Amino acid sequence: MIAKLVLENLKHRPVRSLLSVLLIAGPVTLILSLVGLTHGMSEDTQRRQRGAGADIVVRGSTASSALTFSGASVPEGLTGAIEKQPHVRMAMGVINHNVELPLVVTGIDMQAFNQFTGGFTYLAGHGLEADNDILLDRYVAQQKKAEVGSSVKVLNQMWHVAGIIETGKLVRMAVKLHILQELDAARGKVTQIYVKVDDPANIPTVVPELKALLPSYSVETMAELIAAFDFNRIQGVSAFTTVIVVLGVVFGLIVVCLSMYMAVLQRTREIGILKAIGAGKTFILEIILLEALVMGIGGTILGILMSYVAYGLIRALVPASLTIIIVTSWWPIVGGITMVGAALGSLYPGWNAASHDAIEALSYE
Repeated sequence: MIAKLVLENLKHRPVRSLLSVLLIAGPVTLILSLVGLTHGMSEDTQRRQRGAGADIVVRGSTASSALTFSGASVPEGLTGAIEKQPHVRMAMGVINHNVELPLVVTGIDMQAFNQFTGGFTYLAGHGLEADNDILLDRYVAQQKKAEVGSSVKVLNQMWHVAGIIETGKLVRMAVKLHILQELDAARGKVTQIYVKVDDPANIPTVVPELKALLPSYSVETMAELIAAFDFNRIQGVSAFTTVIVVLGVVFGLIVVCLSMYMAVLQRTREIGILKAIGAGKTFILEIILLEALVMGIGGTILGILMSYVAYGLIRALVPASLTIIIVTSWWPIVGGITMVGAALGSLYPGWNAASHDAIEALSYE
């Protein structure tokens, strides 16, 4: 009987019910989109670093975090010294320059890169040949509406798009190493050196040897570097996510409280009739609480659907700048958050309705 009363109440005021569900769906969409962005950008960076095929990374001593990948402070000549170490098969230096976070243009030696990584997978075009050539991965090309043979402006320079590459192998945009060094006034310098050993079992042996050889530089395994890109370990990201979740709960609580309070005012006579025919406080409170939970469920479902809309818009408009994924594991979490907000938001209106005097309620106009 309670369920039937709730459904009839929702159907009787469809505009109010729809607006309440829509307002609840807003924080759900916000939370899911934020989580999708943090997970997506973290996983994309990890995938591209893993795609280099390196076992060890050497960076400048100023590299205080995994995100310090811009600028050049490592002498390029160290590449040869590293390659002479026992169990080191290859070493490759690259230089990075932040264009617009998180987009980075990377300077590479094409021959060394092909030997080290096995080369790019080309969707169109070819590798770097002319000094003004640039390679774009498919998401950057989509975002910049570029194709092979067209020109793009990067670092205040016009570049010829020589090739479109598949994403996932270290770089988003690549130019010749010596050209980027010239532009950055960093001749003979690189941002980091990737090292490949002859056998993964020898990594624990090579790392301390390189640390002893290069005491002024940061030496870490690729596994350590990739782990540092976990969004939970990036300073500020986890706290920011928590703030958004809390705001979502508060916003949902306010919306439900306001909606249910207005519903109670509109149904004062109805509540009076129910109490006159014997309905107790618990019965009235259950009606208000269940109605709020139904709207919470509707808001959660709509919010999930709207997160797919946000996903589609981001992938269509800025696929390179913002990498987003659908994190289904957060659906029950955000659903629980919404239910808690809806339940808390309905308590005061529900108690207020249950406390109405039947005679006063029946005389309410």
